[in-house]
Amino acid sequence: MLAMLALNWQPQIRGILIIIISTTVLCGSVYLILGTNLGARLGFLLSLSALSGWMMLMAVVWWSFGIGLKGDDVSWKPVPGESILLDAASVKEAGVLRQDAALPTDTDPSKIASDIDGLLVDNGWTKVGSTEKNYGPSASAAGVVVEADGTQKAGTYQVVNVFDKGGERYPKINNSIDFLAFLHKPHWIMVEVAALRQQRTEPGRAPASAEVDNSVPHRYVYMIRDLGNKRVPAAEIAIGSAIVFFSCCYLLHIRDRRVVANRTGTLAVPSGQ
Repeated sequence: MLAMLALNWQPQIRGILIIIISTTVLCGSVYLILGTNLGARLGFLLSLSALSGWMMLMAVVWWSFGIGLKGDDVSWKPVPGESILLDAASVKEAGVLRQDAALPTDTDPSKIASDIDGLLVDNGWTKVGSTEKNYGPSASAAGVVVEADGTQKAGTYQVVNVFDKGGERYPKINNSIDFLAFLHKPHWIMVEVAALRQQRTEPGRAPASAEVDNSVPHRYVYMIRDLGNKRVPAAEIAIGSAIVFFSCCYLLHIRDRRVVANRTGTLAVPSGQ
């Protein structure tokens, strides 16, 4: 036993042993006491109903407050195949703009970027301010996508604009009361990224402030909101434990009715005696 508990080089094996020993000692000891006093079958039903009831209450608390065993959090995910849009034509092909939207005809990259920003606003996109709560997380998520794609490295680009669309909750009562608005429409974000000028560094001097390189076209990171499944594991545990708990309670109820019927019933007397 000491040799088995000394498996420090493989934490997963040690964790499995800890779970097995703790389950055997805690649950097994309770079942042993109940089984010796009430019988093996009744003791098993009582111990299983107590365990499942405790797990149901614990999971309901996890489910309500979003704690304990959690799933994936809410995050921004790049749209597959259209995560980085390089120009106005690709923005239109991705369905971000309407099919009848006129593309910019300028050749100046900064003017093209300004025209695309205007087209996004005209097509139902809302410009997110730099002080709003959606700006920081979306800009960070866009940076991860850009760096993972290899088009830009850290410190060579800057997020200049963020555009938001969708994400409304429904159904609402009188379009104002959203207590029952558990459903969401798709939520998209468009992050505009501009390349920075390469600054010359000199020993002993503070680095120069970042400047946007207006000769390089802007890139657009197209992402969609993933609502995740943060409370799903707790909900599954709560529902599964509730099914086991109420099933055990029903079996115990049936057993009690049979015991009462057996104790109050009369013994059958053979005919002719």
